Amino acid sequence: MSFRQDFLRGLPSVTSATFEAAALALFRHQAAHCPPYAAYLAQLRRDPATIARLMDIPFLPIEFFKTHEIRTDPAAWEPAETFLSSGTTLQQRSRHLVREPALYRENAARIFEHYYGPLTGWIFLALLPSYLEQGNSSLVAMVDYFARQSGQTQPAFFLHDHAALRAALAEAKQVPGRRVMLIGVSYALLDFAAEAGPAPELQGLTVLETGGMKGRRREMIREELHQELQQAFGPAGIHSEYGMTELLSQAYSLGDGRFHCPAPLRVLLRDPSDPFSIGDRADGAINVIDLANIDSCAFIETKDLARMHEDGSFEVLGRMDNSDVRGCNQLV
Repeated sequence: MSFRQDFLRGLPSVTSATFEAAALALFRHQAAHCPPYAAYLAQLRRDPATIARLMDIPFLPIEFFKTHEIRTDPAAWEPAETFLSSGTTLQQRSRHLVREPALYRENAARIFEHYYGPLTGWIFLALLPSYLEQGNSSLVAMVDYFARQSGQTQPAFFLHDHAALRAALAEAKQVPGRRVMLIGVSYALLDFAAEAGPAPELQGLTVLETGGMKGRRREMIREELHQELQQAFGPAGIHSEYGMTELLSQAYSLGDGRFHCPAPLRVLLRDPSDPFSIGDRADGAINVIDLANIDSCAFIETKDLARMHEDGSFEVLGRMDNSDVRGCNQLV
């Protein structure tokens, strides 16, 4: 059995106790078999054999996904799917080359069900106009998979037809045994809330915002965004997703403003002014390990700023200066 087959077989059973051993094994594999990552480590003059702790791992800057094909064992496969980051026409979009599309969808579903229960207990409606318009969105692929697996009869996606969305919400709330989740990019949810106002069909939903104003509205802190959304959707906490094109796993905030990492995902914080200073910090820039990224690179240095809490949850504080404002839950 190959390393990849063996690793993926054990991925669903990874726990916090076994995470470090799994991550170090994957690091050694990718350091040898992911050419851009191996070249980066060589430039840093870091010998993978000397890495014994997560905090010693050099993380690949996320910009590499814009300029390189980040593939592990590239001779063994060609991309079956390519996800592109959101962005403006002036920005170069990151590319995540996916070897096995089912791995992404099944992993995302497993994570969602860990926090929210079976997909079959939900109806998913989505307001993601910019992602639909730009295409090749991992978020759209995930929501589409959730909706299909749920067995719902309602269409999942609404572009700009707010009247149709309101009607779909009212209809979905009448389906017995189902909860309703409205997933939306921040600016689109705000536009919908401003137009619909407090209305019966907007109450009693689970609203999941994925961040991002995409230049359509002024940027705002998450607390302000959630307060504005609650004026239309009711006092229940607004949920959030932390994900990005370069990852195959997601973290969720269940209405309390703190993101919780599933088993395959871990966030470490670094000094924003020193990318190699990683440790037990209360605040810093996010380095993320995604064990599901076995075919690209699992160790990514992002441009997001966060605050870490003692229970391992984290708050996203914003973006580093001069970095692209894009992706899921990149609020300034």
